[in-house]
Amino acid sequence: MIRTDTVSLTVIPAVAYRQKLKQGGSGIVILRPEARQPGIAAISRTSGGPIINQQTDQKLFPEEAFKEAMKLTLGMPYRKTTPVKVTEDMIIKEVKEEEPEPEIKVNEEAYQAIVERYTDKTGHLSYDLINKEMIRFAKSSSVVRGMIQEGKKASVIRNYIVSNKFRNIAKNDDLTNAEIKVIVAMLDEVSPKGVFKDLDAEIRKMLSAQKKGK
Repeated sequence: MIRTDTVSLTVIPAVAYRQKLKQGGSGIVILRPEARQPGIAAISRTSGGPIINQQTDQKLFPEEAFKEAMKLTLGMPYRKTTPVKVTEDMIIKEVKEEEPEPEIKVNEEAYQAIVERYTDKTGHLSYDLINKEMIRFAKSSSVVRGMIQEGKKASVIRNYIVSNKFRNIAKNDDLTNAEIKVIVAMLDEVSPKGVFKDLDAEIRKMLSAQKKGK
């Protein structure tokens, strides 16, 4: 399978990639061979959906195309700011040579429940609220204390905390680790600093204190 930082879309004959925005956050760029200008959208830090640039022709670049591009490029690297010239042959070649990958599905009900839980009074998704609640859980959980005492990796402890809280918020014990990973990736994409930066710092602090106390 060919690994690139661009993907082929099925909604329209086009390719797309992720781009780091100068003002922070992520953006989606879509290229069609017949269009002189690309379609561009930022990823909303509140809803996680596409915010289509006013200069983008939505007849050529509909919202559905941006949503598909967001899903297909989830977790892929940002493309460097080198110009890309797209042609019909390029699209056909990518479709033929790339093997189909398992579709990354988002548990929409769980995602919405989590967004609603951490939306502040201004209507914005609050990363402070997310981290404060996760940290409170980390400090009160006997399981987390045991993991700290055992010297588990910070990433393992963080995954336990987040998975536990997200399943509880979604009221869905069957929410899989893969589904949680996708939700975390979606939240992380619209966070200017990394959604669990404060939680990660607190876990490292707890592990450090445990080592010093031995």
